[in-house]
Amino acid sequence: MEKIILCVKGVPEPGSVKVDPETHTLKRESAELILNPPDRDAIQMALELKKNYDAEVTAISMGPPNVIPILKRIYAQGIDKLILLSDRAFAGADTLATSYVLAKAIRKISDFSVVLMGLHSIDGETAQVPPETAAILGIPSVTNVKRIWKEEEKKWIVLREHEYGEEEVEIEAPFVASIAKEAFDYYTPPSLKRLLKLKEIEPEVWSASDLEAEPDKLGLKGSPTQVLDVFERKIETTGKIIEAEPEELVEELIKVLKQKEIIKEV
Repeated sequence: MEKIILCVKGVPEPGSVKVDPETHTLKRESAELILNPPDRDAIQMALELKKNYDAEVTAISMGPPNVIPILKRIYAQGIDKLILLSDRAFAGADTLATSYVLAKAIRKISDFSVVLMGLHSIDGETAQVPPETAAILGIPSVTNVKRIWKEEEKKWIVLREHEYGEEEVEIEAPFVASIAKEAFDYYTPPSLKRLLKLKEIEPEVWSASDLEAEPDKLGLKGSPTQVLDVFERKIETTGKIIEAEPEELVEELIKVLKQKEIIKEV
């Protein structure tokens, strides 16, 4: 049986984001989290591989306990096992520290063929975690993937998209693939049978000690890139109210538009 590992992320619901004033990092434990939208395509790819190759899919996510409802929802779609990587030591991680924790968890699962991730996360927009995780694991990485199929025992073919078109890449398992946005025009809905089981389902929770992770590689301490300042962008606009008769309004409006060089005399 093939083993597929699916990495998903909980991101703050727009409008619910709060920032820690000391660390300048997002307060994920107090935010309302949603599934990272690009991860939907990675989930669908996992379900396709499960159907085509009788694969077992394990989903892992790094975050606070409020990620659990997200994991349960993807279980309802057909994912087999759920693992939450949660420890206060992980807080404030940049892409490298995050990739380190994911790689430690993936090694612990072992005997996998493919690791699937969304192309990027909407709260970071770096697209660094998939290739960084692969580099730490010492395995190949393919980005912007649209299709994956198996040729032989360890030989897989990956169709990826790039700026000049598409290409097929032959690759040996294990490997990491980040899935292109909108690679699928459909998504598997939750099944009623699995929805009814959700109260019984809880993910395994792995801490830093469970992963035997090195403390210096975790969280803010293990993050070579750090946010120095966070601020809210304020856009101030000014307006002018003109009250007059219609003919005078037209003349005044034309005058204002000429001043702003929106219209010119001919």
